Amino acid sequence: MSDLSDLYQQAVLDHNRTPRNFRRLPDPDGTAEGYNPLCGDLINVDVKMDGDVIREIGFEGGGCAISKASASMMTEVVKGMTRDEAREFFDSFRTAVTEGIDFFEAIDKLGKLAALTGVSEFPARVKCAVLAWHTLRAALDGNKATVTTE
Repeated sequence: MSDLSDLYQQAVLDHNRTPRNFRRLPDPDGTAEGYNPLCGDLINVDVKMDGDVIREIGFEGGGCAISKASASMMTEVVKGMTRDEAREFFDSFRTAVTEGIDFFEAIDKLGKLAALTGVSEFPARVKCAVLAWHTLRAALDGNKATVTTE
């Protein structure tokens, strides 16, 4: 399993170095800011909707490799999902990174995001992995307050 785990860890490094959808969207239907005071991660998430479907998503901000990679992967995964599908996926992701999950089960449920499930062993890093997701939820809900991991 080490080779497979290494392959997925490479996905984290790739998304950190070359984040996907790293941009602010003009005239978004939803936008939110998230902040992790523990390590200083700051992220903005913008979404454009087509009815109930996420048609475009972008993020900007700075933070650690886990935070940036998670945000990048998130934008790829949720594009085309409905609000409810994105919320459901977030719930599965959050459970996997907070409680831990078998790596092969994580791959089946989460795809590339399985690479981030190892943070379950490091509670402080869990907040880095879920920051973008909490921020997305706020953008979808129209919550204008800054989302914090504390």
